[in-house]
Amino acid sequence: MSEFLDRMKACATADRKTIVLPEGEDPRTIAAAEKIVAEGLANLVILGDPETVKVEGVTVIDPKTSDRHEAYAEKFAELRKKKGVTLEQAREQMDDATYFGTMMVKMGDADGLVSGACHSTANTLRPALQILKTAPGTKLVSAFFIMCTDKPEYGENGTLLFADCGLNINPTADELSEIAIASAASWRTYMGSDPKVAMLSFSTKGSAKGDVPTKVQEATELAHQKAPELALDGDLQLDASLVPEVASLKAPGSTVAGHANVLVFPDLESGNIGYKLVQRFADAEAYGPILQGIAKPVNDLSRGCSADDIVGVVAITAVQAQMADK
Repeated sequence: MSEFLDRMKACATADRKTIVLPEGEDPRTIAAAEKIVAEGLANLVILGDPETVKVEGVTVIDPKTSDRHEAYAEKFAELRKKKGVTLEQAREQMDDATYFGTMMVKMGDADGLVSGACHSTANTLRPALQILKTAPGTKLVSAFFIMCTDKPEYGENGTLLFADCGLNINPTADELSEIAIASAASWRTYMGSDPKVAMLSFSTKGSAKGDVPTKVQEATELAHQKAPELALDGDLQLDASLVPEVASLKAPGSTVAGHANVLVFPDLESGNIGYKLVQRFADAEAYGPILQGIAKPVNDLSRGCSADDIVGVVAITAVQAQMADK
C-alpha cells in the first residue's frame, strides 16, 4: 500500500465521517464495506435491501421504505421547482438510490457519497449537480486521479496527480486553466506540499504547431493570470515534465519541467488513456476519479474498480469531508 493511502486512512480513522454507498447490489461494495468497517475508516451507510445486504457494523437503508423518503422528496421538489419538478415526481426520484444518497449528503445525514462501480459517471454527477451544486467560486467541475507508482524519481516519491481523466471531454483553454488551478489546490490538500503543474501537449515550448499546443499555451497564460503564484508551465511534453535531463534540453530555465507532480492533460482522451496505461503497465495504484468543484464530497468510481479501490476512494472522500468542515 502506498504512503499516500496510508496517510488518507490515518486521517480518516482519526475523525470518522459518515459515507454513503448507494450500490448495495454490487458484491464489490459489500467486500469493500467489510474492509472499511474492519479498518474503522468511516461510518458506512449502504443503500439496498436490508434482507440481502448483510454487513456487520453498517447501516443498511432501503430508499423506498425509509422514513426519510418523504422529507427528501419535499426538499428535492423545492430545489427543482424552477425546473418544473412536482412533489410526485420528486417521490419517484427518491426511489433512486443515488439520488437518495445524494440527498442524505445535502440534508446532513451523511458527509459524503461514493458511487460508480456499476453506474456511469453521469449517474453519479447528475444528482450531485442538481442537489449539491458547485462549490462557491467554482466555474467547472473536474476530475483527477492520484497515481501511486514505485518510481520515486517521479512526482513526490512516485505519487502524481493526473487531471482531467474522467469528466471534461475537450476543455477549452479557459476550462483547462480552471482544471489546472483546481488540481493544484487538490494536490496541496491531499499531499500537503507545493504543486508543480505541467500543462501537457505533444509539443514543448512551441516545438510543434497545432490546435492542441495552441490551446495548452493559451491555458497556461490564463492560469498564470489567474494564479500568478502557482508553479505552472506549458506546453510541455511528458518526458520534459518528469525527467530532469530531458527538461534541461527541451525547457531550460523552467522551474516545473523535470519536477512536475501535477499533470494536466489537454483532453479527456489523452488523460483517460494515460492514467490507464500507467495503472496497467506500471502496476500503479490509481485512486479516482475524484471530483473537484462539488459543494460537498461526492466521488465517482471506475466501473472496472476493485473492492480495494472503493476502500481507497472512501478514505479520500472522508478526508474531503474533514476539509469541508474546516
